[in-house]
Amino acid sequence: MNLLAEFGRSDYWPPVRLSLQVALLSSVIVIVLGTAAAWGMSRRERFRGKTLLETLFMLPLVLPPTVVGFLLLMLLGRRSGLGALIERIFHSPIIFSWWAAVIAAVVVAFPLVYRTTVVGFEAVDRDLEDAGRSIGANERQVFRHITLPLILPSLKTAYVLGFARSLGEFGATLMIAGNIPGRTQTVPTAIYVAVDAGHLSSAWAWTIAIVAISFLLLLLTGRRPEKA
Repeated sequence: MNLLAEFGRSDYWPPVRLSLQVALLSSVIVIVLGTAAAWGMSRRERFRGKTLLETLFMLPLVLPPTVVGFLLLMLLGRRSGLGALIERIFHSPIIFSWWAAVIAAVVVAFPLVYRTTVVGFEAVDRDLEDAGRSIGANERQVFRHITLPLILPSLKTAYVLGFARSLGEFGATLMIAGNIPGRTQTVPTAIYVAVDAGHLSSAWAWTIAIVAISFLLLLLTGRRPEKA
């Protein structure tokens, strides 16, 4: 098993690059969506349908990824109204493109990001926010100068979880984006194909890459600033 030779193959790096692109973009999208949803839900403690809405938010966490992918395929496919509209606007179908991989990653990562940020918002001392309002701060200033610094640790954790979930997404991605080399093939799908074909050297090489990326991310985010 010559791993060095695998790293030098021309078809080795495209899945790695695509996985990083998908994970970076989807993690940014999902942290924005998850934070906005968590802020709105945490500010409104009770309203009709809250339990149903939260259940819907968390549903991708418990559904098999292939089921999530199938539902996305039905929603965004060329035969659906939404899929046809997207194709007319962008002159290209969204499915079996790298954008489909991004959408799949956002959907499956959303519950983790949402739940983590909700916990962060719920832990914020409302008295501190009220104190800011009492001295004339508007809601934007309260959020920026009081709420945001307090939930920053939760946001960092949520981003890491979202990035890691996006990086490792397989089932939903395979259903909606496929496994087109050089176009939609990510590291998880490349590993699956390599193992299925008996190319264990390639599978090991891609596994090392995704483990190294994940380990480095966790290492960097887990560091604590040294005390002066």
